[in-house]
Amino acid sequence: MESDTEIKWTRSLRRRYTEGLPLQFHSERIRNSNYRPFAKRKLYYDAHLNEMHNLTQKLFGDGLPNPAIAIMGDSTGKPYFSLAIDEIPDLNFVSPASGGSQTFSRFHIADSSERVENITDWALNKFIKHYGRRAGVTKDGIFAYCYSVLHDPVYREKYALNLKREFPRIPFYPDFAQWVAWGETLLELHIDYEKVEPWPLERVDKPHPKRAEGSHPKPKLKSVLAEGAETGTVVVDEDTQLRGIPAAAWNYRLGNRSAIDWVLDQHKEKKPRDPTIREKFNTYRFADYKESMIDLLARVVRVSVETVAITEEMQGLDRGDW
Repeated sequence: MESDTEIKWTRSLRRRYTEGLPLQFHSERIRNSNYRPFAKRKLYYDAHLNEMHNLTQKLFGDGLPNPAIAIMGDSTGKPYFSLAIDEIPDLNFVSPASGGSQTFSRFHIADSSERVENITDWALNKFIKHYGRRAGVTKDGIFAYCYSVLHDPVYREKYALNLKREFPRIPFYPDFAQWVAWGETLLELHIDYEKVEPWPLERVDKPHPKRAEGSHPKPKLKSVLAEGAETGTVVVDEDTQLRGIPAAAWNYRLGNRSAIDWVLDQHKEKKPRDPTIREKFNTYRFADYKESMIDLLARVVRVSVETVAITEEMQGLDRGDW
């Protein structure tokens, strides 16, 4: 019997099922992927099970890290955001339940299996013509510059309507080097978020007095920031709270959520709708991932605070006639 809750019965998969065509398992097709912001998942990358790869194979088909900027498609009114990655993203990575994500990678894979620049010589010459050869413009620098501009709060406000319905248009700001430096920092923070120094959170553990012996504390996964407070708290479960989180961390928002809340949401226990799957295969328990979630959250707090510090610096910079 077909399940339509945990398996997406695409045309290709349904056809193989009705025709009795087998699927072969290959362990090398198990890949890391970006499911949601700061939430990676294992992906079985197979053309028969992942319908419509589109250009994904040309961007990430060799399995090697490829820096990329993921932006929102049709945002359906949601606040715009973009996030850098270097592995396969889910279609709804930055744009759940809307127009899907659009991904611009640093390189693509040619038919010869060689990596090719996605920043053209035409684009490079445009930047050199505007800033001059002494500015030291490179294709890596252009990539970082674009990512930096996409985080500029003044740019986002001015072009808010445009960003909801068309590709971003990148202006030439004064001080190319400064925007490149910000972009390089943001790329490193957002792509390598699992490697940054964790923010020193205050952990408070107080076992719930009425919990049955041998049972796990009930997950809460709730962030609390009182209006005007300098720091906030994350209630992990009945036993544990994380305190001393700078208020600025909540200002790093990706769509309707802060980065903190993205992490918490992706660690919640969610029951599958299908009763058979719920009974036999719903093995996720937050208690098994509590410590790794706390470690990840501390790193995402660092990313959030440093990202906000950069965007606040951007606010006051001269943008010339743009």
